Amino acid sequence: MIGTLKQQITRMIDISAVRANVTTEEIDMVARVAIENNFICAFTMPCYTPMLAEKLRAYQDILIGGVVGFPSGADTTHIKTKQAEEMVHFGVNEIDMVINVGALKSKEYALVKQDIKDVVSAAQGLPVKSILEIAYLTEEEITTGAKIAAEAGVTFVKTGTGWADKPTTVETIKTIKKAVGDSVQIKAAGGVRDLDTILAMIEEGCSRFGIGLYTALEVMQEVDQRDS
Repeated sequence: MIGTLKQQITRMIDISAVRANVTTEEIDMVARVAIENNFICAFTMPCYTPMLAEKLRAYQDILIGGVVGFPSGADTTHIKTKQAEEMVHFGVNEIDMVINVGALKSKEYALVKQDIKDVVSAAQGLPVKSILEIAYLTEEEITTGAKIAAEAGVTFVKTGTGWADKPTTVETIKTIKKAVGDSVQIKAAGGVRDLDTILAMIEEGCSRFGIGLYTALEVMQEVDQRDS
């Protein structure tokens, strides 16, 4: 491990406020907490992305994330690509998109792949993380979805939005890693709520974590205790 535990963990956390009821006060908090901890990236809902970007614009080490097709993934590909283009216009550095979950479960694999490829193209070279929303998938569907996403040109396969009630587990990371190997990176999100889980997922090949504002504060308290 290079540096302290805190130096390692903070550069793996995408802090977020992406619930339907997020307030501008919470967006202020996300920006402040991201700055205080030097988190690698910050996300909020699309309508507030310009606000968050403006608050963090002067902090070159903190990336701005934009979401596409969030949280259902069931928008048309046309809408997803336009949203990706809008995120680029807002000045984001990364895009997290929800795949067409229903199409994956219906074995419409060509549709799933083209949907992702079109968003990757609309992102104009920005890293794209494809969100599988694993809470609704079988292990076989997770494997298939991860492989399709990797083939479609994403930078990361991401486990979930955090809106579903089934958490990402260490076993989930193992399944995705087995499917994609080192061809893409893995981001865990949804139910990742403590430091031990994060460390176990890192051991299995996960390199980024999407964590909500309040959980991120709790995790950093754990990190500070371990480093002290």
